[in-house]
Amino acid sequence: MVRTLIDTVRLQVVLFAVLIAGFAYGNPVTTDTAAIPQNNLHEQTGEKAFDAGKMIIDHIVDAHEWHILTYNDFHLAIPLPVILLDNGKLVSFSSSHFHHGKEAYRGYRLETEGPNEGKIVKTLEDGETVDASAKLPLDFSITKNVVSLFISVLLLCLIFISIANKYKKNPDVAPKGLQSVLEPLILFVRDDIAIPGLGKKNYARFMPFLLTVFFFIFLNNLLGLIPIFPGGANLTGNISITLVLALFTFAITTYNGNKNYWMHIINAPGVPWWLKFPVPLMPIVELVGLITKPFVLMVRLFANMTAGHIILLGFMSLIFIFGKMNIFAGYGVSVFSLAFGVFMSLLELLVAFIQAYVFALLSSIYFGMAMEEHHHPEEHTTDH
Repeated sequence: MVRTLIDTVRLQVVLFAVLIAGFAYGNPVTTDTAAIPQNNLHEQTGEKAFDAGKMIIDHIVDAHEWHILTYNDFHLAIPLPVILLDNGKLVSFSSSHFHHGKEAYRGYRLETEGPNEGKIVKTLEDGETVDASAKLPLDFSITKNVVSLFISVLLLCLIFISIANKYKKNPDVAPKGLQSVLEPLILFVRDDIAIPGLGKKNYARFMPFLLTVFFFIFLNNLLGLIPIFPGGANLTGNISITLVLALFTFAITTYNGNKNYWMHIINAPGVPWWLKFPVPLMPIVELVGLITKPFVLMVRLFANMTAGHIILLGFMSLIFIFGKMNIFAGYGVSVFSLAFGVFMSLLELLVAFIQAYVFALLSSIYFGMAMEEHHHPEEHTTDH
């Protein structure tokens, strides 16, 4: 178990490096909320309407600062480093110079609306934004999700290194503290995920990876439920993260596929020849299946975690929507919204565990299918 935990730490570091590389070529996921209509009553009175759609999107997408609090015109946020590569020139500065997207700095602006919302674009000398169709600088910034990734990987490494050291020093002593809390989860991954999917012969090889993805997803799901720093980032609800995790599963499955695995894809036994020749219909279907498996892993985790946050934030926004209409309606709806918010938070705790379990379990099943030895009836003889 000690060796498994040490290998798990190593895999976490590798996973962390690959995820950072993936973020380097991406920009914060954004959605244009400029088209959301405003309440006519507020437009007539000059009062700024509460935009529930923009509030929800701002909370679930990535950002160049870690927002903490907004009260009227007061904004409290942790600025993050902006790192740009523009025409071969490396540019870096703090995102605080953008003043939450209100000002340009050194010829760049953080767009707050339009097709490039949430992205850093080039500006002219007078501060006006360059045409939206212009080429954007490559954004390698340390964004909110990247910082959350740093925090989660640091926590995982500290936890597993600590537990591994305790097992090394006192292998026969009953676990205590954090070790006693996590040992049942480690054994759960081994006995209910790895062994059923891979068998006792092969499970040990894949335990480090299965432990890594299980605890990585589980921890980040929990951090996403904490509304204050260092929580609140929707890391597992970011398609870039789930894509990299799914690609790891796909790469390991493909690498470990044996002869029988590839034979059943290219020339499946028991299938009529006219489904394979001259038009390779079944091989095409099987090859498409190789892609859809990691795609399903990616979308399931992304959609479930994002949907949970949207539902919870949607019910919280009802308080402000009805409060703008009538103060008594706001108080009445707040009771319902808070009660449902507590229920959804408890449900999200369960979903956080289930999504980690499902991702690790399906990965284990895919690995097992790739290494399974198939025995056909024609290969055996029966004595009468």
